[in-house]
Amino acid sequence: MKIEHVAIWVHDLEVMRQFYETYFNGKSNNKYHNAEKKFESYFVTFDSGARLEIMRKLGIDKQKQDDMIGWAHIAFSLGSRESVNQLTAKLTNDGYRLISGPRVTGDGYFESVIEDPEGNLIELTV
Repeated sequence: MKIEHVAIWVHDLEVMRQFYETYFNGKSNNKYHNAEKKFESYFVTFDSGARLEIMRKLGIDKQKQDDMIGWAHIAFSLGSRESVNQLTAKLTNDGYRLISGPRVTGDGYFESVIEDPEGNLIELTV
């Protein structure tokens, strides 16, 4: 068994698509649009085959809070500490907020955590 994809509601579909294509080498499909339901989405596929569905629908607007119940972050394994350091530096230099790291965590992972354009947490790890 494998996870086929994960999905996230977003405010700005195009900004989020571009972010995951630019920084994580994602490839998106053509936009799906259901005019009746006022729903739009892209599937962004990564080199490993994992997919992220980014979705927007009129009327979906959750108040963001720290420590909410639900998904906490998405993690991308970059393969090496050097890659984690390089992408962390690129993202922070491009203005994305660094939450922590790069560092070795208490359970031995080397990681950094940044926010995507809408404040969702992304863990960069080996």
